Amino acid sequence: MTSDNRERYSRQIRFSGVGEAGQEKILAAHVAVVGCGALGSFHAGALARAGVSHLTLIDRDYVEWSNLQRQWLFSERDAADGLPKAVAAARQISAINSDCRVDPVVKDLTSGNIEDLLEGVDLILDGTDNFETRYLLNDYAVRESIPWVYGAAVGSYGIVMPVLPGRTACLACVYPEPPSGAQPTCETAGVLGPLTSAIASLQVAAALRILATGDASRRILTLDVWDGVLRQIEMPDRDPECDACGRRTYRYLDQLRRTPISLCGRNAVQIHERTRPLDLEQLRHDLAPAGEVRANEFALRFTVSPYEMTIFPDGRAIIKGTNDIGIARSLYSRYIGN
Repeated sequence: MTSDNRERYSRQIRFSGVGEAGQEKILAAHVAVVGCGALGSFHAGALARAGVSHLTLIDRDYVEWSNLQRQWLFSERDAADGLPKAVAAARQISAINSDCRVDPVVKDLTSGNIEDLLEGVDLILDGTDNFETRYLLNDYAVRESIPWVYGAAVGSYGIVMPVLPGRTACLACVYPEPPSGAQPTCETAGVLGPLTSAIASLQVAAALRILATGDASRRILTLDVWDGVLRQIEMPDRDPECDACGRRTYRYLDQLRRTPISLCGRNAVQIHERTRPLDLEQLRHDLAPAGEVRANEFALRFTVSPYEMTIFPDGRAIIKGTNDIGIARSLYSRYIGN
């Protein structure tokens, strides 16, 4: 603890729950933020301000105009340039806390890369928008005994739940299966900016408590910012029949391939059909006769009305303008190949 750190984090240190010993643990922490949208962008900025020394930011997407209403680290310039969210967040954090090391990762988190991307982290914050990734995070966190904080927000309603593997119920204990049927999304139900900042703040508070003390509240918290209703319920006990923390069978970690998915609030589908990286410069040349092509160092954007494809060097693409996986796959095959 340097004298500069004592001054910078003095108000946090004076809080009895943290103190100097807790602040030292925060300063030494490596935290992964998975998803840098409405929740994750807030997580990243708040953790950097709190003194976390190392952040890994993982996000598969890029900044759009509709993000600026609720995604706290991004600017109009980021949206105009179509910067990947992880990259744009890392650039902003460098101005917030130059002592914080930030590793931006522009990838989809999968069973094939999760061990490499999350190796050595002390805690994981959930800023994702789908249950498949959350169950994957839960499997990995339970297997590796890494605490993580689940959070979700849509409309005016959100939920927060900390998971301490081996000591609390995990996500699969509480939700053995993902919700069935059509679920509200930011596209169908909208979302309020104050909700996302409130839920993200509660997640960060839980994360700081875990980092500083090794413990967390055993409660599930729900919040409706429109009706002004906050509820807390005690977490259930660990389920001995739970696939993840009971039976130790990690079905999401064992999946070999990520299926195409419709993206929350986007009228878009993510496709990753290739196993080889792409030469974006060659692809830019090949696609130029077929439609409008724009590119930066991180991705290529190809417009062929009424669709827009954002293509990444690892072969992943986000096809905007449809929620139909069949149409998205057809476009991918036609313009990118397999």
